[in-house]
Amino acid sequence: MTKTPSTKARDEALLALIKKLVETPGPSGQESLIRAAVAEEIKDYADEIRTDALGNLIARVGTKKPGGLRVMVSAHIDEIGLMVTHVDANGFARFIAIGGVSPLTCIGGRVLFMNGTRGVIGCERLEPNTAPTLEKLFIDTGALSSDDCPVRVGDVCGFERPFLDLGAHLVAKSMDDRISAAVAIQAIRALKDSPHEVFFVFSVQEEVGLRGATTAAYGVNPDVGLAVDVTRTGDTPRTIKMEVALDKGPAIKVRDSSFIADPRVVNWMVAAAKASKIPYQLEVLEAGGTDGRAIQLAHAGVPAGCLSIPCRYIHSPSEMVSYADVENAVKLLVRLLSEEIKLG
Repeated sequence: MTKTPSTKARDEALLALIKKLVETPGPSGQESLIRAAVAEEIKDYADEIRTDALGNLIARVGTKKPGGLRVMVSAHIDEIGLMVTHVDANGFARFIAIGGVSPLTCIGGRVLFMNGTRGVIGCERLEPNTAPTLEKLFIDTGALSSDDCPVRVGDVCGFERPFLDLGAHLVAKSMDDRISAAVAIQAIRALKDSPHEVFFVFSVQEEVGLRGATTAAYGVNPDVGLAVDVTRTGDTPRTIKMEVALDKGPAIKVRDSSFIADPRVVNWMVAAAKASKIPYQLEVLEAGGTDGRAIQLAHAGVPAGCLSIPCRYIHSPSEMVSYADVENAVKLLVRLLSEEIKLG
C-alpha cells in the first residue's frame, strides 16, 4: 500500500503565505497588488527594499563579507492572463493571451479583472472533433450591451480560482510562480548569517519574455545568480517523459530551452543538497525558460542556475505542487546562501 506523505508537521504560517500570494491577482504588466503583498511580507527582514523603473521589487539582504559575493535570486511574481481586444454590441469581450494560455484550459473558467470585474469564459459553437482556439472564445461579464460592459479594450484579467489544500499537495491558479516567491520570502526570513550581499528580485513580466529579470540583472550586476521557478513533471499518466516528480525534492536545473545552467553552479547546488541531506532531482526541461537566462546574459555574463519546484498542470487554472518539495526548496536555498560559493 502506498503511504500518503504526512501533513501533521506542516507550517501553518507558510500555508497562509502561499494562499495569500496565489490568490492575489497580478498578470504580466499588472503586478502592483502582488508586489505590495510581497513587500509587506519582507519589510521587517530586508536591509533595503526598492522598486525599479520596470516594476521589479528588489530586496537587499546583508553585506558582502570577505569571501562573499553579490548574489541575485530571482522569482517572478507575474502570472498568465488575458487582455481585452474588442467588446461586441452584446457586451461579449474578445481577448488575446498574456503569456502561455491554452484554450483547452479556458472554457468555463472564471476570470478577475484588475478593476474588480468578474466574468466567465465562453466558446462559440465548434465543428465536431475540432479543438478550440482563442479566437473562438469570449468573456461574458453579464453585460447586455457594449455600453454597459464594465471592461474595455486593453483591460487585463487573470484566472480566478481559490487556493486548494489537499494535504500533501497544494493547488492554485498561479503556483507559477508565486510558490517560488513564497520560497524566496521564507529564505529571506531564515537567512540569519550569510557571507554574501544577496539581492532577492521579485521580477515582473517573466511570462512575456523574462523582461523584469533582464533589467534587474543589469541593475544588480551580480557575481552569481539563481532563478527560482516551477518546472514540469513526468509523473502523471501518459505525459512527457521527464525525470522529475512531485514529492522527490526540489529540482536542480541542468538546462531548459532558454539556457544551459552553468555546470559549476549545478555542482555547487548538488553538493549543498547532499551535504544537508536534502532530497533533490536533476532537471532537463525540453521546452520552457526562466529568469536564469536573463541573469546569465547580463553585462559580460553571469554564472547562473535555477532552483525548480516540480509542478503539475503548469499554465492551467489548477497548478499543483508538493508541500514537502516547497519546504525542501526553502532549506536548500538557505543553505546555498549561507555558505561560501566556490565555483572554481
